[in-house]
Amino acid sequence: MSEPTLHRALSLPSLVLYGLGTIIGAGVYALMGEVAGQAGMLAPLSFLLASVLAGSSALSLAELSSRIPKAAGEAAYVREGFGRNSLALVIGGMVVLAGIVSASTIVNGFVGYFQDLVPLPRPVAILIFVFLLGFIAAVGVRLSVGVAIVITLIEVGGLAVIIFTGWDKIPNFPTMWAERPPGLDWLTITGVGTGALLAFYAFIGFEDMVNMAEEVKNPEQTLPRAIMITLAVTALLYVTLALVSVSSLAPETLAIADAPMTAVFEANTSNNGSIISVISILAMLNGALVQVIMGTRVIYGLAAQGTLPKTLGRVNHGTKTPIIATILVTLVVLALALIGNIGSLAQVTSFITLIIFATVNLALIRIKLRSPRPQGVTTFPIWVPWL
Repeated sequence: MSEPTLHRALSLPSLVLYGLGTIIGAGVYALMGEVAGQAGMLAPLSFLLASVLAGSSALSLAELSSRIPKAAGEAAYVREGFGRNSLALVIGGMVVLAGIVSASTIVNGFVGYFQDLVPLPRPVAILIFVFLLGFIAAVGVRLSVGVAIVITLIEVGGLAVIIFTGWDKIPNFPTMWAERPPGLDWLTITGVGTGALLAFYAFIGFEDMVNMAEEVKNPEQTLPRAIMITLAVTALLYVTLALVSVSSLAPETLAIADAPMTAVFEANTSNNGSIISVISILAMLNGALVQVIMGTRVIYGLAAQGTLPKTLGRVNHGTKTPIIATILVTLVVLALALIGNIGSLAQVTSFITLIIFATVNLALIRIKLRSPRPQGVTTFPIWVPWL
C-alpha cells in the first residue's frame, strides 16, 4: 500500500484568500499609527514604497514556486540553487523557527485580549488556544484553510469598512497637506524611508504561500498568479487605508493612538469601535493558525526531500495532513507561548526573514543562469532577484 500524500484541494481563489490571510494580520491594525508618526502625511507613500520593496522578493518566489512547486519551498529552492542539503536544512529550519516564534508571540497577544473577555488563568487560556490551533491544522487542509479564509474575509471586510466610512474624508487631504506640508529635506526623506521599513513587515507573508505548493491544483501556474494577485490587492488596500487614515486624523493623533484603526473608525462614524478591536483579535487567531500550518508543511517538505527523518513527513490516511509534524509544531508553540518572555526572539525573526530572502534570491540567480527560460514556467527578468 502506497504512502498517502498531501491533498491538492486549493484553487486560485482559495490560495489568494489564504495569502491575504498570511499578509493582512493584526499588524496593520496597529502599525498604521507608527508609520504615520514617522512619515506624517506621506504615510501612503511609505506603504507604496514598502510594496515595491516586498514586490521584488515576491516575484522571485513566484518564479521559484513555478519552477519547483514543492512544500518546504525555500529549502527546496536553496538546495536546487546551491546543491547543498546542509544549507537547505539551515534555511528550512530558519523558516520553521520564524513561523513558530511568530505564532507564539501572536498567542501571547491574543490571550491578553481574551482574558479581558473570559477571566481564565493565562496558562489555561494558552493551552486551550494552542491546542485548538493544532486541532484545526491537523483535521485537514480544507478545514484549516477554510477557517483561515473565513477570518481573512472578516479582516479584509474590516479594512473595507474603515475605508468606506472614511472615503468622504479623502478630499480633506489637500487641506491637511497644506497645513503641514512635507518638505524635501533629509528629515522628511528619512521619515518616509523609516515608515516604509515599518510598513514592509505588514507585507510579509507571501513567502508562506509557497509552502502550500503540494496542496495546490496546477501549482506551476496557480502559485505565481496567486502571489502576484495577493501582493497587488494588499498594496491597494494598504495605500488606500493610509490615505483615508491621514485624511481623517492628524498623523500626530494616529501616532499616539493605542488602536489607530479603531480611532479612525470612531472619528468617521461617531460609533464605538469595539467591532474593529474584535476583528483585530480574529486577525491574531488567523495569523497564528497560518504560521502553524506553514511550519508543519516545511517540516513535511524537508522530510519528504530526505533532509529530516521520514517519520516527520508521514501523512495521515484519513486527514491527508502531516500529523506528527503538526503535533511537533503545536507543542513547540505551546512551550514558547508559556515561557512568554520571547520578545528578543521575535525581534530576531525579522533578521532571520531577511537572511532567508537574500539566500533565496541568490539561489534564483544561480538557477536562472543555468536555465534562463524553461518551458511552461513563469519567469521574470534576472534584475528582479538582484534587486
